[in-house]
Amino acid sequence: MNRSEHLDKLEKSLVDELTHAAREAVRDELREQARRQRRKAALYAGAGAFGLYAGAALALALGLAVALGLPDWAAALITALVLGVVAVVLRSAARPSRDRPSAKHPSGERPSVDLPSVDGPSLTPPATPANTPAPPVAPPTVGASHPGGTDPEAPHRWGQ
Repeated sequence: MNRSEHLDKLEKSLVDELTHAAREAVRDELREQARRQRRKAALYAGAGAFGLYAGAALALALGLAVALGLPDWAAALITALVLGVVAVVLRSAARPSRDRPSAKHPSGERPSVDLPSVDGPSLTPPATPANTPAPPVAPPTVGASHPGGTDPEAPHRWGQ
């Protein structure tokens, strides 16, 4: 074995060892990050569950308080209406509004591009020729020749 082959082997083994060490370090770091994120997700899930139970208890307390002066069905209806109003208010607070200022471009100006709406697609399509539907095409008939003389199903047939 000459000197250059020995150096090539040594270089390859060093590169393999460094690659292995780097891979292990990255794997350990990712494992630790995943462990922390799992713990955080579990805590958020627990907080959400207890928040849901707290909200249910508050709704029950409200319903029982209203039921002191009204029939039970009316108290349940009033409680449901109050919860519905709270849900609508929270949804509208989370949804961007046209009269409220939205996020501005980093330069302080609004972007000049017309961005799509967050609320969904527009109900009125733009009036452009590109928006016209293609004319209907008749389906191919059995045994009809294909353009170029090739059958698109030929590769899918067995035993030919």
